[in-house]
Amino acid sequence: MAGGSDAPKQYGITKPLSLLGPVEADLQRTAELEKFLVEAGLYESTEESAKREEVLGKLDQIVKDWVKQLTSQRGYTDQMVEEANAVLFTFGSYRLGVHGPGADIDTLCVGPSYVNREEDFFIVLHEILAQTEDVTELQPVPDAHVPVMKFKFHGISIDLLYASVSLLVVPADLDISQGSVLYEVDEATVRSLNGCRVADQILRLVPNIENFRTALRCLKYWAKRRGVYSNVTGFLGGVNWALLVARVCQLYPNAVPSMLVSRFFRVFTQWRWPNPVMLCSIEEDELGFPIWDPRKNPRDKCHHMPIITPAYPCMNSSYNVSTSTLRVMMEQFQFGNKVCQEIEMNKASWSALFEQFQFFEAYKNYLQVDIIAEDDEDLRLWKGWVESRLRQLTLKIERDTYGMLQCHPYPHEYADPSRQCAHCAFFMGLSRKEGVKIQEGQQFDIRGTVDEFRHEINLYMFWKPGMELAVSHVRRKQIPAYVFPEGYKRPRPSRHVNHQQQSNKNDTEDGTATRSPDSQLKRKHDSAGTDDAEPDRSAKRSSVSQVNPKTSSPQSRNVDENTCNGQIKSSSDASGGSQASPHASERSPDPAASSPSCTTMGAVCSGDATSKHGIPLVEDCTTPTVAVCTTLKRVAEKVVSELVVSERLGSTNSAELLESMEKDVLAENVHFGGNGVAQGGLPEELEV
Repeated sequence: MAGGSDAPKQYGITKPLSLLGPVEADLQRTAELEKFLVEAGLYESTEESAKREEVLGKLDQIVKDWVKQLTSQRGYTDQMVEEANAVLFTFGSYRLGVHGPGADIDTLCVGPSYVNREEDFFIVLHEILAQTEDVTELQPVPDAHVPVMKFKFHGISIDLLYASVSLLVVPADLDISQGSVLYEVDEATVRSLNGCRVADQILRLVPNIENFRTALRCLKYWAKRRGVYSNVTGFLGGVNWALLVARVCQLYPNAVPSMLVSRFFRVFTQWRWPNPVMLCSIEEDELGFPIWDPRKNPRDKCHHMPIITPAYPCMNSSYNVSTSTLRVMMEQFQFGNKVCQEIEMNKASWSALFEQFQFFEAYKNYLQVDIIAEDDEDLRLWKGWVESRLRQLTLKIERDTYGMLQCHPYPHEYADPSRQCAHCAFFMGLSRKEGVKIQEGQQFDIRGTVDEFRHEINLYMFWKPGMELAVSHVRRKQIPAYVFPEGYKRPRPSRHVNHQQQSNKNDTEDGTATRSPDSQLKRKHDSAGTDDAEPDRSAKRSSVSQVNPKTSSPQSRNVDENTCNGQIKSSSDASGGSQASPHASERSPDPAASSPSCTTMGAVCSGDATSKHGIPLVEDCTTPTVAVCTTLKRVAEKVVSELVVSERLGSTNSAELLESMEKDVLAENVHFGGNGVAQGGLPEELEV
């Protein structure tokens, strides 16, 4: 009995890597870290916190009155009207307790079965909010993957979701973590409920909530400073970072924040992607909603950095990650690991970890994506659409250059104050894949790729006159001055630089055709009478609305893996651009056929070339990597690798270290949930 009661609680699907707690030096570093985060302005004031609570209280009353009004209008009894209710939940950074000043609040309204999303939420409640004095910038997005209503309430940004559950009366103490709330609801409702269910589950699965919050707040700030915080661009968003930090908390249950931050980088520089990160076993349910399972779902095999949500139905929260963005994040993890090692040896301070990534010093070549519109409101809508598709440009470039040209999309927008119209710009760094021999004069022709991207962008169903897009190649020395803080002074590389900034040997160098971004931006007030004026807008819209044969052909989706060795004509061909066979069967599968002369790709340039691009579309992955192929084999053989764990502490003497090693556990390297999906991301010789 005594032995059982003394056994430490296990958090997560494997035993901890270390049960060691902090020494005095760790506590001192944690105090310094917390002081740094406060001075960086990451905590909101008491006044703003009170204002948020007041806004949530008012919004809660609005949705309760809305449901009572609908109940009365539909002829229910007076008792039903009296009992009618809606419950407001929060999720995201606010629910996790890591939000900062000015952050939005993710909210979910749960209502009864007879109040629907399509009419009652997006029409009736929308009208009520539109007439509310303190509500501004109201924007319904009913067709989103997770339907949402965005607005500001008394200056605080709100994202409001709605879920109708199969109850006539919603109790005030409704527990949405229970699986019963998912009975008889559609998948859009499941996705709406999932944010709250995941946030609650994360807080249940971490050993110490306050340590988790401090470490997460720190690493979110680090990710923003290093340019890897953006789910839409192909990096990681808030829930992704929360899940990674929570996993590290499970592996080191007694660690304080400074230790957790250091161990975070130590673990994920060694993680064997695409093995998944999971906080708990993936469980199936009789409800039958799709879950992440690479054995059954082909698309799940293509995910590069699976980070699985802990609430049913379990999903990969990081499906947007591409090979290029994973490479960038791994480089930044290496940077973080190096700096944390120096901090532990008292050779650096916490400020070194949060140095801004010098993106415009990291590459020699960039793509500049300029977005313009007639006014700020149109720009907000147009920019949102373009930004949501930028990840596709990265994937298309990876696909069409067979991974030889790597992209680094930077999740930060810039605006040119000298422009008369509403404007913003995004940038992507370009570099050759490391370790690839460079043929003299070899170039990449991505004009067809850019043409295809612009064509898809122009299919925007809410397009208005004045909404324009230009994609241009610029060299480092041509980067516009408005991207720099001083407007002219270029930042110098910092002492702590990552591999990208140390060497640009693989960057594209010569023969790139450049074109001024302004030459592509044609506004109606300055296009008349110029030789480069675009065709009539109505004609352009007509052509854009036609079905693209490249994307509509079913055969073009089923591309054999060997087509990666097919030929692409260079820009020196008579056609003047990248011409490729429109069908996979017309392309040579022989690697020898892909000689340097025929695979030479022409200039990186704007999408103005008249050449057509016939490379078949493939799915969001470049190669069908099976995430758990090796680990599933281990299931059949019942092999579980064991990892002897030791903890290096600079301030611990040898006797204490030996004692700690004897007390440390053997952590399972691979763990299998109820459905056989494996967790096996750590190498056998993990340095912990």
